[in-house]
Amino acid sequence: MFRFIHAADIHLDSAFSALSPQQAASRRRESREVGARLASYVNSHHVSLVLLAGDLFEDRGAFRETGELLAQALGTMEARVFIAPGNHDWAGRGGIWETVDWPENVHIFREGVLTAVEVPELGAVIHGAAFTGPEQAVSLLEGFTAPQDGRVHIGLLHGEVEPAQARYAPLCKEQIAASGLTYLALGHIHKRTEPLVFGTTVCAWPGCLEGRGFDELGEKGFYQGTVSGGSVSLEFVPFARRRYEILEVDVTGRPPRAAVEAALPPDTAQNLYRVILTGEADEGGVSAAALQEALSDRFYALEVRDRTRVAQDIWARADEDSLRGLFLRELRGKLEAAETEEEREIVTQAVRFGLAALDHRDLG
Repeated sequence: MFRFIHAADIHLDSAFSALSPQQAASRRRESREVGARLASYVNSHHVSLVLLAGDLFEDRGAFRETGELLAQALGTMEARVFIAPGNHDWAGRGGIWETVDWPENVHIFREGVLTAVEVPELGAVIHGAAFTGPEQAVSLLEGFTAPQDGRVHIGLLHGEVEPAQARYAPLCKEQIAASGLTYLALGHIHKRTEPLVFGTTVCAWPGCLEGRGFDELGEKGFYQGTVSGGSVSLEFVPFARRRYEILEVDVTGRPPRAAVEAALPPDTAQNLYRVILTGEADEGGVSAAALQEALSDRFYALEVRDRTRVAQDIWARADEDSLRGLFLRELRGKLEAAETEEEREIVTQAVRFGLAALDHRDLG
């Protein structure tokens, strides 16, 4: 029996461009600490094997210092470490995998075909391959079958299963089933999947190790696996320092700040939130900027968006024989004709600015 961890898609040196320059720099510094944090986990949990399934760096030209910090951390692991470079950090001349001195316990797959490395102390063989360019149109499992020799055969690849476009190492379910691998550790998909079984092969994507934007929501981490008697079991381990979360709050009939505070979980200080205000609001709408400023100290980063609708009692005045009524009738027709949420938002903003102008109000 032995334990392994399977992680992928760290994307070190990401820009974090949606954050302020100071916060982006801080997030990059935090992400560079992930190797040391992983090493601490590996050593304290008696992990024997570390599988890193590509895109450890945002691109192959990552800062040398970042690569050296990762190499130093991996070298402290009391485990064998295997890396399969992906489409962002592909293996090739002049890239990060060549310019940094990697420790002896780390093996980097550098070829665009499967090669095997024996781990005799575990009775295991690791089969892996690298992206050797930004795209890989051919399946790296084509024609592969692991020998039935009583050892545990594990695959390590960056790729997709039956994608719509064959750009990133497309794999077929039939190829996975025919591989005879005990476990296939995959990278590239940033959203964690539950373990899948094709034939007798278990495979999974752990997702990215840290979210980098509001398209990578929720808990992030890696899989910890146990191999026993030729079978594998997996447990997801949350590991991210910070989470991205989107929270929708209906403010109908309530003060917006009170509605948001009532909807928030108790601990948000370490995380990045996008709060979307929904429901009905008066003709002045909600000052998203003011609410964001008032609540910002409760978050690592906060973004508030106003997606409220104009209250129905305001539309009731569209039947007035007045300039206000004429304006509302015109906008009501545009709202009814709107086909997308974006178009409806534009009409809503037009109503609020127009009514503010008619009433000589400062909308803020």
